[in-house]
Amino acid sequence: MSSSATLAAARPDLLPAAGKRRPNRRVLPGLNLTLGFTVFYLSLIVLIPLSALVLKTFTLSWAEFWDAVTTPRALASYRLTFGASLLAALVNAFFGLLVAWVLVRYRFPGKKIVDALVDLPFALPTAVAGISLAALLAGNGWIGRFLEPHGIQIAFTPAGVVVALIFIGLPFVVRTVQPVLQDLEKELEEAAMCLGATRWQTFARIIFPAIGPALLTGFAMAFARAVGEYGSVIFIAGNIPLVSEITPLIIISRLEQFDYAGATAVASVMLLASFLLLLLINGLQSWQRKRSGGSI
Repeated sequence: MSSSATLAAARPDLLPAAGKRRPNRRVLPGLNLTLGFTVFYLSLIVLIPLSALVLKTFTLSWAEFWDAVTTPRALASYRLTFGASLLAALVNAFFGLLVAWVLVRYRFPGKKIVDALVDLPFALPTAVAGISLAALLAGNGWIGRFLEPHGIQIAFTPAGVVVALIFIGLPFVVRTVQPVLQDLEKELEEAAMCLGATRWQTFARIIFPAIGPALLTGFAMAFARAVGEYGSVIFIAGNIPLVSEITPLIIISRLEQFDYAGATAVASVMLLASFLLLLLINGLQSWQRKRSGGSI
């Protein structure tokens, strides 16, 4: 006897009457209330601040806006900020995948400690991270003292900016790819190997299509975090105009000079570039899902 038949015999009063549908009861309130709260919360946290930024920028004429965002210092900061963020995100995409693979596929002593250390950039204040990296990589630091005699200088140069951005962006890739690797069926890999596929063919045709969207998501999150990073970079960049000055520092400098419209103009450039990149990443993710779904 099935469970429903047993329930009907024991408690017929619990069964819905004939011709009547059981009311659809949900734990949370209905669509109207939850959607209204969602729109209100997003407006308060995201839309209103961004609208204020855009409206403040509109107080400038086109000539004033163009002059504010195309100064030599601003252009140099764009190149450093977006270039270093892109390079750091690419490095994190490769090594983050490697770290996630090791944490998922292998067992070794101290694995839980390594797994916890991945989240350290999340918990560590960014200023502490910047000071620590500067102390390590400076000419008299624990690591920098061995590099400087060979003409390698990392601290207070654009290379130091890249190192800091790699440090704060690694967890985004690892924590995005790790659950996908855990859910990946190993039977597919074993079947591919039984059919004569090499390790590279198995990775390229079985594993990578499955983790590709997650890897792109982690890359986009690491890039977005790196573009707006300030605390960990400011102590190791050196802040030399036209050399190692990041765009957030340009914005802070203009705010200190009470040039609010100029600061929002530079910020709007960063906002637009970030939106375009995120749209590109989302398009690539959609294409990757369709491609992997059609190949199965």
